[in-house]
Order: sequence, then structure tokens, then C-alpha cells
Amino acid sequence: MNVPMTKQCQIQQSFCQFINTEVLPLVGLDVNQFWNDFTQLVSELTPINQDLLAERGEMQEKINEFHANNRSFNAQQYRAFLSQIGYLQQEGPDFCIETCNVDQEIATLAGPQLVVPIKNARFALNAANARWGSLYDALYGSDVIAQTEPGMKAGKKYNPARGKHVIAYAKDFLDRVFPLDQGSHHDVESYTVYFNGLLAHFPDGTHTGLKRPCQFVAASDPEREPTSILLKNNGLHVEIIINRQGKIGKHDLAHIDDINIESALSTIMDLEDSIAAVDGEDKIDAYRNWLGLITGSLHASFEKNGLTQIRRLEGDKTYTGRSGEDYNVHGRSLLLIRNVGHLMTSELMMLDNGEQAPEGIIDAVVTALIAAIEIKNPELCRMKNSRTGSIYIVKPKMHGPVEVAFSCELFDRVERMLGLEPNTIKIGIMDEERRTSLNLKECIRVAKSRVFFINTGFLDRTGDEIHTSMQAGPFLAKQELKHQTWIDAYEKNNVSIGLNSGFSGKAQIGKGMWAMPDEMAKMMEQKTAHLEAGATTAWVPSPTAATLHALHYLEIDVKQQQQRLSANSEDYKDGMLTIPLMAQENQLTEQDIIRELENNIQGILGYVVRWVEMGVGCSKVPDINNTALMEDRATLRISSQHIANWLKHNICTAEQVCQVLEQMASTVDEQNEGTFGYYPMTPNTATSRAFQCAKALIFEGAQQPNGYTEPLLHQYRLQVKQ
Repeated sequence: MNVPMTKQCQIQQSFCQFINTEVLPLVGLDVNQFWNDFTQLVSELTPINQDLLAERGEMQEKINEFHANNRSFNAQQYRAFLSQIGYLQQEGPDFCIETCNVDQEIATLAGPQLVVPIKNARFALNAANARWGSLYDALYGSDVIAQTEPGMKAGKKYNPARGKHVIAYAKDFLDRVFPLDQGSHHDVESYTVYFNGLLAHFPDGTHTGLKRPCQFVAASDPEREPTSILLKNNGLHVEIIINRQGKIGKHDLAHIDDINIESALSTIMDLEDSIAAVDGEDKIDAYRNWLGLITGSLHASFEKNGLTQIRRLEGDKTYTGRSGEDYNVHGRSLLLIRNVGHLMTSELMMLDNGEQAPEGIIDAVVTALIAAIEIKNPELCRMKNSRTGSIYIVKPKMHGPVEVAFSCELFDRVERMLGLEPNTIKIGIMDEERRTSLNLKECIRVAKSRVFFINTGFLDRTGDEIHTSMQAGPFLAKQELKHQTWIDAYEKNNVSIGLNSGFSGKAQIGKGMWAMPDEMAKMMEQKTAHLEAGATTAWVPSPTAATLHALHYLEIDVKQQQQRLSANSEDYKDGMLTIPLMAQENQLTEQDIIRELENNIQGILGYVVRWVEMGVGCSKVPDINNTALMEDRATLRISSQHIANWLKHNICTAEQVCQVLEQMASTVDEQNEGTFGYYPMTPNTATSRAFQCAKALIFEGAQQPNGYTEPLLHQYRLQVKQ
């Protein structure tokens, strides 16, 4: 196949072949016209992209100079300075977003959101299918039902004693959210449908209905003993499965075999922080999985109990409604796609000057092109993602309104290129960089016709906080940062700006990831705070976590919370500009310093060795105490920037850092002993690319653009691949 060359670009052959043979035939676009439009778009927008990156660097230099010349910090002086250089922009009048054609999972429903590396087909399918999850399985396999109590351990064989506690927990939940008019679900002998209502029958011959009859919405086989009952609260469904012969049902008084919870309403298929995509081969693999999700053809095989099983996308569900009509519910999460930011470039397209094209521009064209298949040729898609004809692109790591405006211009150009209606492509604004947080209202304003989502990314936000104020002084210990004024103001500002911009009922307000996938009991205790803060979604690390977190949305009405908060117009900028520096009285002992270095460096090495050597962009990485944590580039950015800051201000020495690096390399190797494909860093750390990458991330951290880890990770991963 000929590789197209234009005056502007040369296209990688494998990329050209993928687009020409697998994608373009599904959307009916002319091949030559597509590539001419694509290369022209890249040629015209690349200089703007480069100017935006240069502006980031210039602003950072000015901030560094300010802190170097103003050792005694004055908040008013600092705010005036940021306004003077254009970092902090003046807010305009109030307004409301105008986004149209938004799916209910985004606009009106509140529920969990998954983020999954799209490069792993099985993970992507599991997340897409996590719209529904078994409550029994989620409780049985997690620590929500404590396994430390005698007889409560979940082993390879089913433990009836543990199962009894699972069922009791689930029926307590039914009593709280779907209470009967009389009595308890614990005591129900059977359920029947009678005159469009649900009846619960007790062993003594009495019966009752639901306290709120409208919560019953549908059933399967309602004219006989129903095989499933569908209930609804706060917009979310709960399905009670009835099976007299079931493994659980045959022992249950009401023959309930399971309770399915509508869980992950939406899923972000991630091309960014959770994957390691460093060359054309990696990117095409990721794009091909996105294509399979949109067309419904993606599948993945795996071994379970000695048998090969195939995972595919689940279909929708149909029940009989209260009045005998078909009652249809979605079987999969609404799929969003997270593109990369403005920083990195890709070998997929080479400019006429020999430089690579911006990866974010390529992402926008290709992901929108693929998503447009169900709009332009819906009969080719086995199932539908967006029922409103929208394409949802989450855009990360934008710095301020000018960069959001650039993304909107990019999306506008892509729409015209693909023949899509204006504002078909919706933008999700990740509020994870300091310049975006401080100017969030203006960021939303420039995207008001297409914004569907704002989300606090507190991990990247912390990394950017450290890098932006690198010269201001030494930062507090990492664990103390999350309890400081700036982060509380940041989280409240995000919700306040979203509500005052008319997000309620139109768009999502999101909160960040629960990073401890094995600590579900703690999640159940703590993550209600996101709903109480007015967020309509929050990130969870697994389908199990989505099912458990969905219980919060079934019990707490987020709309009511938002109504309570909507009158708040407080200015949180002063709080966000409070830099969490270490005071003189916070002097650390050498033991404190070493302990902090050990925690940070063990996490850095544990993540980097898998990224560089194995190409794993996100995984459960054991911390220094062997607690599994979800690590991605955002957590790496915090840890590397934190040590770089301490080195800059002589809290620790280079010798201390190097010594701890060697010690922790041995620890990480031991933790990964037996892991398939793992390449140890010791004893020859000098030849370990992963070790040298981790070292560079620390000692070159202050010089990295905005403290981002991608340039060094890509550099060392490419060395391994080559």
C-alpha cells in the first residue's frame, strides 16, 4: 500500500493501512480527501499547539523568578502578579452552559464512573459491561464483609457462613432503599406482581407492598412467579433475581439468587495516563480496541477453571413494565474516550520539517472518526453507545482557557472534516492543572456549547501544585498535602463553579479516583463525601468497586445535595493560592526524611519498572507496607516532583536519595518475585533502564515540562522496545 505524502505530512504506513482498510470504509469518506483534510489540519494547528506549550514554559519561568525574588510570601502581591502575567484571568459575567443532546448517563443520572486502559481489550470489555454488577459477588469477594472474623474467610470453596452475612447485608440495603409498607425483606417468602404493583408475601399468609409503590418498575414473567423484579431509586435500577433452583436461591426463604445493581453508568476508555503507548504500534492497538467497542465486535479470550472463555459486550435488557409494555434498560456503560493532552507528539504522522505531529491532534481526529461510525452508518454497529448522537472526548492536562479554546477549535475542525453537526463532539474538562482550577469559570465559558463534564483530578493537581511552586520553598510531607487549605478550596471550587454554570441536569461534575482497590470497606465509609459535595460521579478502580459505590447513589439523592449547594458563590481563589509549604517549626528529623523518601521512591520504582520493562501503564502496585494501590502517571508525578522539591531546598541530599533508590530497588524486586514478564532492577541497577528512568524522574524532575513524566517514560520505554 502506498503511504500518502502531502506537502505537510508523511503518514506511517501501518497507520495509513489501519485507517484506510478498517475505518474509512465504515464511514463513507473519500480516502484522498480525508488524508488531505487531516494533514492540512495538522499543519495549521501544530504551530498553535507549540505556541501554547511555549507559553506554559514562559509563565513557569516568570513564577520561578517571582518566588526567587520574594522569599517572604505575600498573598495579595502574589495574586496581583499572577493577574499581571495572564496566569490568573479576570472572570466575566455569570452564564449557563448550552450543551445539547447529552445522554442521560451524563446529564440527569448520578452514578459511578470507571477509567480503564483501552489498550487491554479484556479490561475494556469488563468495564463496558460493568453497567450491571452482582451485589452478592461484590460483597462476598471484598472486605466490606470482614474476612478477619472467625469463619468469615472467602476461600476457593463457597463459605455458607460468609454467604449468610452477604445476604443479610443485601437485604438490609433493600430495607433502607426499597422499604416495604409493613415488615422486612428478610422475612419475605415470595414476591408477586398484582395489578401493576409488587406484593411481598410472608409465611403467615399476610402480604404487603412497597412503601413507595412507584419504585417497582418492571419484572420478568410477571404473570407467573417472576424470575426477576426491577426496582428503581434516584434513577438507578436494582434487579432482584428469583431462582428456586439457584445456588443461593434454593436456600433463601424468598428464593433470591442474586441482586444486580446498576453500577458504572459511564466508563472512560483511556488513551492517556493508564496506558503505555509510546509508538505507532501501541497507538494503533489502542485505536483498534476503540473501533471494536464502537462496532460491538471487540472480544477477548481468557482461561478460567481450565476452560477458554470469550468476553464480549453485553446486550441491553428487556422486561415487562408495570402496564405490560416493554421496559428496556441499557446493558453497558456509556463510553467516553480520554485523549492525550497537548504535550506529546507521535510518529504516526511526520511534519515536513522532520518533526512528529502533536499526538493530541491525531487522537482527536481518529477517536472521533471511529465514534462517528454509529452516527454515519449505525446499521454496522451491533449496539449503540450514545442514544443522542454525541461523541464524548475527555481532554486532560489543559492549562487555562486559551488551551480549552484550542481544543474546542480542534473539535470544530474535526466535525467539519468528518461531516458532523456542530458540537457533536463534547468536551470533558479535566480540572487537574493549577491554571485551569484558578480560571475554571472562563475555561467552561469558552466551551459552553460542548462541555459535558468537569472533574477534579486531585492527583495530577497535586503534582502541578508542587511543580508550579517549586521555587517557593519546601513542601510539606506528601501525606499532609491532602489535608491543607488549597486542596479543600480546589475541590469546593470545582463543584461551585459547575453548579453556578448550569451543570445540574445538563452535565457531569466528577470527583477523583479511589486508589485502594482492595480497601472497599474504607471506600464505603469515605466515598459518600463525593456525593455530599454535590458530585454526580466519582471514579472507582474496578467493576466491584462500581457496584459497591452505586449503593451510595441509590441511598443519597445528589440532586437534592446540588440544590442545597447551588446558592454558594464563594470565591475560593485565595484558598487555592495558599501554597502548602513546610514552616520552620515543621523541622523534620533524619528518620522522618528517610521514611518519606522510602515511601516515595518505593512507589516510583514499583510503577516505573512495570511501565518501562513491561509496558503496563496502570496496575495495582504494592506500597512499602504491601498495600495494593492503583498507580498511574499522576501518582508518579506527585512522588517525583515531591522529591525534586526537597532536593531543591536541601531537605534531603542526593546521596540520601541514591541510597534509598538502591535499597528500594531490592524491595520492589522482592515484591514482584514470580510476576510473569518482570525484569528485576538489581543487582545491576546501572544497566536497568527502569531504575535509570526512575532516577531521572527525580533528579531531572524540576526541569521536566510542568513536571510531567511522559517524556522520560517514553524515552526509556522506547529503548526497551527497540
